[in-house]
Amino acid sequence: MPTCSQDISRALFGLAVAASFAVLVQPAEAQSAATSFFVTSVGIGNGANLGGLAGADNHCQTLAQAAGAGARTWRAYLSTQAAEGQPAVNARDRIGKGPWQNSKGVVIAKDVAELHGANNLTKQTALTEKGDVNNGRGDTPNRHDMLTGSQPDGTAFPAGDDRTCKNWTSSAQGSAMLGHADRMGLRDDEASHSWNSSHPSRGTEGGCSQADLRSTGGDGLFYCFAAN
Repeated sequence: MPTCSQDISRALFGLAVAASFAVLVQPAEAQSAATSFFVTSVGIGNGANLGGLAGADNHCQTLAQAAGAGARTWRAYLSTQAAEGQPAVNARDRIGKGPWQNSKGVVIAKDVAELHGANNLTKQTALTEKGDVNNGRGDTPNRHDMLTGSQPDGTAFPAGDDRTCKNWTSSAQGSAMLGHADRMGLRDDEASHSWNSSHPSRGTEGGCSQADLRSTGGDGLFYCFAAN
């Protein structure tokens, strides 16, 4: 029959285990809540038809919520071009003031100017909302192409040549400007190393389909930033 001292020992052991578990869990929760930048782990699945900016923002918010960072207001890093009487929207104007950090607490950029200058965005820091490294050049499959529709300074392209797959509503005809999340490309030049303005999408199905995006090393993924 257990003695009083044995009962006390068991109780203390249980408390110690519970305390240890709490210590292990708390940092992970705090880390998720502090996340303010990620690459989408999955796309919407309909090529570059994201349902416009609203659909893309909702996708960011949904993924962030699942990862424990849903208390923030999330925005997709996407520009749109002037069309049908609507003005252009610059990606750089949608994402808040910074600083932004990934799920591991690594700062990507302290503000908008640094983000579009000497930022800390690399394959190792451009993590998904789950904290995973996204496949890049040399991996199978390569998924480094990010939808942005943006020029290097984060502004929209002039009206005319489509660089946003009809403002993120087309999964057939059109073209979208893509960036390389791993900062690597076919050549050793500025465009190949650009995180937000490397090359337009293209392909046999019109340029904006899921298959076309995959054909050049993408999967309909994009960047998400906490705007608050």
